[in-house]
Amino acid sequence: MTCSAFVDASRFAVFYAGSTKIAVFGIHCPSDYRTSRLKRPSHTLLLILCGFLALTGCGLGGRAGQPSLPPAPELASGYRAGLVPTYASRHMAAAANPLASEAGRAMLRAGGSAIDAAIAMQAVLTLVEPQSSGIGGGAFILYWDGRHVQAFDGRESAPGGVTPNLFLKPNGKPMGFREAQIGGRSVAVPGVLRALKLAHEQHGRLPWRDLFAPAIELARTGFPVSSRLHALLASDAFIADSPSMARYFLDAQGKPLAVGALLKNPELAHTLELIAAQGPDGFYTGEIAEAMVAAVRDHANPGYLSLEDLRQYQAKSRTALCGPYKAWRICGMPPPSSGAVAVLQTLGILEAVQTATPRLDLANMPPVPVPSVAGLEPTPMAIHLIAEAERLAYADRAQYLGDSDYVPVNTQGLLDKAYLAKRARLIGAQSMKHASAGSPPGVDLSLAPDRSPLRIATSHVSAVDEQGGAIAMTTSVEAAFGSHLFVKGFVLNNHLTDFSFVPSEGGRLVANRVEPGKRPLSSMSPTLVFSRQSGELVASLGSPGGSQIIGYVNKALIGLLDWQLDPQQAINLPNFGSRNLGTEVEAGLVSPGLVHELELRGHDVTPMTMTSGTQVILRTVDGWSAGADPRREGVALGD
Repeated sequence: MTCSAFVDASRFAVFYAGSTKIAVFGIHCPSDYRTSRLKRPSHTLLLILCGFLALTGCGLGGRAGQPSLPPAPELASGYRAGLVPTYASRHMAAAANPLASEAGRAMLRAGGSAIDAAIAMQAVLTLVEPQSSGIGGGAFILYWDGRHVQAFDGRESAPGGVTPNLFLKPNGKPMGFREAQIGGRSVAVPGVLRALKLAHEQHGRLPWRDLFAPAIELARTGFPVSSRLHALLASDAFIADSPSMARYFLDAQGKPLAVGALLKNPELAHTLELIAAQGPDGFYTGEIAEAMVAAVRDHANPGYLSLEDLRQYQAKSRTALCGPYKAWRICGMPPPSSGAVAVLQTLGILEAVQTATPRLDLANMPPVPVPSVAGLEPTPMAIHLIAEAERLAYADRAQYLGDSDYVPVNTQGLLDKAYLAKRARLIGAQSMKHASAGSPPGVDLSLAPDRSPLRIATSHVSAVDEQGGAIAMTTSVEAAFGSHLFVKGFVLNNHLTDFSFVPSEGGRLVANRVEPGKRPLSSMSPTLVFSRQSGELVASLGSPGGSQIIGYVNKALIGLLDWQLDPQQAINLPNFGSRNLGTEVEAGLVSPGLVHELELRGHDVTPMTMTSGTQVILRTVDGWSAGADPRREGVALGD
């Protein structure tokens, strides 16, 4: 008997026993049901059901004998129907929270550049979206100055005191994710501020200190708790165990702050004032640095962050990774991000499929209106082709990608046109279900595949300015609320859990193993699109969503470029794809007929929550149009 389970956006569990589907309404299986605390009597039944599922071979999104799909890194908090594109002629700022977007637009209105807008937005996101990103985390920045694309790497790095066995128990077995995440053990050296400063030194137009004014004002006067922040607080059983987080995020009765409650953060205001006056040195040295190190080292699950690690951290300027797709040039981040490699591999494989069989051109498979889901839905064949291409890309990702400063990563071989054409020939009428890594030219074949947990909480901002500049920045603290260490008004990341928990397998080293100073592999995919004919910037986009980011960006790119949708339509499309662990479709947004057609093609389909947060800015004849993801609370604002 096969058995699987998933949880959809309506918060009910759906179980399959063979081909029989059983829906149990009101039941939500937490990802760590074994250690979940019972806060209400009804939870007893919940944990019994979840335990039964585990014992009988059921896993969240998994099937017997296969690895389980990881849950979404952040809980769904609703869907905002009816969104329409935003239009502007001069400039545009898009972020995951309206207050952040307003701060970005204010910088653009003052004559600032796209990087000025991004810095202001990141500072506000630290305050209003602490579960996803902030100055205690890292970021990848893609910048277009009107002539060149630059990549700024603000990814966190491993402290100097770590060893490859960081997440192994004394018996040699890997820790559970929560066991590794919560506390100081998972904290990497934050990098976002150094990266923002590096980009600002080259492309900023407004003074550094002015960019923090909106966030400082909001931190002192307060902001209303959003429904999304409330939902994330209510879903997190570990906040109550963190005294500093509990004091800030919970009320006198120990309950999450209500929607609309005014939340002030004077500690963060002081922190941002120091950073505004002293630059990143105000963060990486002095009282803030000392507080971070103390929090990490004094925790019951202590880590290795040191003052020297903070002092020595440097953001890196890297060469953007660009490749062709039909009439466009797609640019993204090189390793340690896997985003651009996987996106370009997916698109290259799809183009090779079209070249071999012209009738399989995705441009000829536009999404269709489906009354039952009240929107556009991709065709079964389009999802089949894209999911199969993504399987192949994710297989290579796990095998070959890591921090290129520590392990050999041959992106040229992975994107070789002949290699991608060979991979494309593996796609047939029926799903391959699970892909193996290929043998691209010039790669290290001695590495073991990375089997790390596929999750990471993130946020994305995009902006275009009046001077012709543009930015796509994806920023993260890893899991929701990071390590659950709250220091000087901000959350510290848990990005060390993005490394492989197991350093080697079968005597072969894993490329993404933990090493001092190394930066963990990421799926973050900030993306800029250009016309191959004119060289003109076409779009800036990206998304949060953990290891699903690559699929979200693929969907948006194909929607914009192949299907000629406006930004809002491209974002609104149901999410779908494959991380080489089955075929995922967005629960509640796809029709039963689509699922049935995919199953006829051999897909093991898992409807699931897919909490993207895509931001897209697209060039139009008159300026710019932009869209924000209805699955989160972001907006795009421009003039």
